[in-house]
Amino acid sequence: MTRTLQSQSRALSRRSFLVTAGGLGIAVAFGSLPDLAYGATPATAAEGDFRPNAWIAIAADGTVSILAPAVEMGQGIMTTLPLLVAEELDADWNRVRVVQAPSDAETYGNPGFYGIQLTGGSESTRGYNALLRLTGAQTRLILMAGAAGMLNVPVNELTTEPNRVVHRSSARALDYGQIAANATLPDPLPQATEADLKPSERWRYIGSRSIQRIDVPSKVNGAAVYGIDVQLPGMLYGAVLRAPVQDERPEAIDDAEARGVPGVTHIIPLSYGVGIIGGTVEATRRAKDLIKVTWSRTSRVRNYTSQRLLDEYRAIGRDLGTRGVAAHTEGDAEAAIAGAAKVIEADYMSDHVAHATMEPMNATALVTGDRVEIWAPTQGPTGTQGFAAQVAGTTPDKVKVNTTLLGGGFGRKAEGDFIIDAVLLAKAVEGRPVKVVWSREDDIRHDKFRPLEAQHVKVGLDVKGKIVGWRHRIVADSIFARTLPPVFEEAGGHDDVVTEGAKFNYAVPAHQIEYLRQDHGLAIGFWFAVGVGYTRFAIECVIDEIAAVRGIDPVALRLELLKDQPRARKVIETVARMAEWDRARDGRGLGLAYSDAFGSHCAQVAEVSLNRETGEIRVHKVWCAIDPGVAIQPLHIEAMMIAGITGGTGHALFEQINVIDGEVRESNFDTYRVIRMSEAPEIEVSVVPTAGSPFGGIGQAGLPPTGPAIANAVARLTGGVRLRHYPFLPNRVKAALDS
Repeated sequence: MTRTLQSQSRALSRRSFLVTAGGLGIAVAFGSLPDLAYGATPATAAEGDFRPNAWIAIAADGTVSILAPAVEMGQGIMTTLPLLVAEELDADWNRVRVVQAPSDAETYGNPGFYGIQLTGGSESTRGYNALLRLTGAQTRLILMAGAAGMLNVPVNELTTEPNRVVHRSSARALDYGQIAANATLPDPLPQATEADLKPSERWRYIGSRSIQRIDVPSKVNGAAVYGIDVQLPGMLYGAVLRAPVQDERPEAIDDAEARGVPGVTHIIPLSYGVGIIGGTVEATRRAKDLIKVTWSRTSRVRNYTSQRLLDEYRAIGRDLGTRGVAAHTEGDAEAAIAGAAKVIEADYMSDHVAHATMEPMNATALVTGDRVEIWAPTQGPTGTQGFAAQVAGTTPDKVKVNTTLLGGGFGRKAEGDFIIDAVLLAKAVEGRPVKVVWSREDDIRHDKFRPLEAQHVKVGLDVKGKIVGWRHRIVADSIFARTLPPVFEEAGGHDDVVTEGAKFNYAVPAHQIEYLRQDHGLAIGFWFAVGVGYTRFAIECVIDEIAAVRGIDPVALRLELLKDQPRARKVIETVARMAEWDRARDGRGLGLAYSDAFGSHCAQVAEVSLNRETGEIRVHKVWCAIDPGVAIQPLHIEAMMIAGITGGTGHALFEQINVIDGEVRESNFDTYRVIRMSEAPEIEVSVVPTAGSPFGGIGQAGLPPTGPAIANAVARLTGGVRLRHYPFLPNRVKAALDS
């Protein structure tokens, strides 16, 4: 779904701007922008601001307001996307105000994400960059045309500097605010094409290391508004008691004690649980603990035990007679492997993991007649409109979504369950807003976990150790079958987010990928890096196994397999130099892994030690080289790699959800183990962009190589002991050492 500038570039005529601006067109529009704003100045969009399109408003004082179409959940996108507009507009970044776009997919939908407003998949920069750069460029042309009329000079004699149009021969200049207050709209409208975009050598902001994220100051001083911070007049609070097993329903409810809790106003039977409404969070939670429910016992999820199913998945992957859906076919891998001089086979497995976002699920809703207004930390405003409309019995156009900052998302806040809670409870007390806040126990037990999966990889080598065929089988449930059924059906039962990352850029003559869907009823979902997080685990560990069989260095093998991939070679060579790959360490081992997912090339080296008596792995340091194509904000990219590597380390070593007879055993951070600060490795990052390359995704690019780099380091440290099951729990490590 990557959208390059070349594939998206087009002339933005009056008609095309009318389309992208949702009917506003390029015109002087009156009215305020939405009120959720972040930026360097406290100015607000006033009546009479110049709005050349739906993305930009310019005040008479020169303040430039730019709408941010993606949501901010710590990944910095609320700075990155407006920065692209400001670059081409030649705006003064110190006079820019960033405003969260309203819920309006027709206007602000992501061209790379089915045209909807959804932040995820490392798709925001890749999807929006061409549109936003061209929007900025065309607005600049409009301002120049307006200035030409005000100065009575030909437009081709004008240039721009930050926030002003300059006529050098007469030494005159007009501030953007002056133009906005006085200019008339040119007719015909100027058109912007790729030729109007700045060449990279003229970029002021793209690639600068001095641009700071605009959301950070408010987070530091406490002014930032997350969903959990929303306060409205007359607001009530809500909680929902859910069944211990997914899809169970309440058959009998004893709420006598709960109704006696001071502050509780309503107890509402729901199809999936019991809703409680009250004047305080504490009252709703006390009542929730007192409600006694007899649950149905008909859900097929009661047969779900994750470790038993994982064994079944591994057996299915090994049974090559069981065919899956073809996810990728290049050459005849089966025939090539059948005729190979040597065959390597390996199974790799991953347990369920939870999102465990710092801010648990929450949403506030107000239902008034057929109108619904929502305040929520949602990744998907378009989906939120749909979820709310369905349960409120109205239409999406009558649902207004106010997107707040997100205290972590990782795919979890693209779901609709917490939105549905708030709307259903608000509907019961129509005219009063209700804020539902999940407890941490609710958040973990009722998460949409990353799929349980097993992979079987079979590789054939010729007499010289060259790869002749690679067969990769992925056994897991489907995310798209639940979340996007039309996409799943159109793909013939293939879920490309579950198998994402299995298609690589290594030079292999025959390559086959199969997806074998399992359906045992448990709702699984998008989790940080989704499929790439485990497919690259298998691939990169097998590459190291092949290097060991051939007796060559893992770096050398990758460079050989990537001889026609200069960006890939660059990050591998860079990270090897950073880590001093050839220098021996006393009691420590180095492991390498590489990924080209999300349009960015990332290579990492992990330095680890191992306590053979306890089976505990310690990751001391990780080096990372990342090529995002265009490095819009290098400092921010470094920070995102640190975040991804830290999360990737914890996910590889600790994180695990166990489901037994349909019930999730973990419930809080005392049982769901995440990485601690004392366990985080030292991390060194080098950003090595490639001029002329497309914009790559960054949000999830740091996680996939971390786990396999750790596993490969353990293998080198132990003389070939392979870790094949996420997470690398001490008992699993000891079992591998003893096998």
